[in-house]
Amino acid sequence: MLQVKSATNTWQVVLEKNQILLNNTPFTWDILPLSPTSFHILKDGKSYTAELLDVEADTKTFRIKINGTVHTLQVQDRMDLLLASLGMDQALVQKINDIKAPMPGLILDIKVQVGQEVKKGDPILILEAMKMENIIKSPGDGVVSQVKVNVKQNVEKNQVLVLF
Repeated sequence: MLQVKSATNTWQVVLEKNQILLNNTPFTWDILPLSPTSFHILKDGKSYTAELLDVEADTKTFRIKINGTVHTLQVQDRMDLLLASLGMDQALVQKINDIKAPMPGLILDIKVQVGQEVKKGDPILILEAMKMENIIKSPGDGVVSQVKVNVKQNVEKNQVLVLF
């Protein structure tokens, strides 16, 4: 059994042989792969176009676009649900102390402020390097304690940008 959560819904999913049960109800559809990451789906006479945008294996989270609307889904298996019921799921959340510049560049924008709570994957700042804009994302959960750089500041590789 799997549990799939979106921002507004939670579903129990059971995979049995060639059938899917969604909240204990058989779920059937016709699906046609268009590419490795996009599909055409026919469900109850309605047509849908789905595209897999992003997969985060360590958090079992993925983003999918269905008919132009982006949905973020998190999948939990039996072990994840057991750990959560025992209160041990938070022990797996990565804590961070700082973010360092991955390469030399120019700070174009700072997306966080002191005191702001961030989650893994949240954008922290934009670093221009080799004429490309790179979004520096949080590698874990934390609260910003200090921003060590300013917009339009040049930074060196491994320079501390933000403290948590």
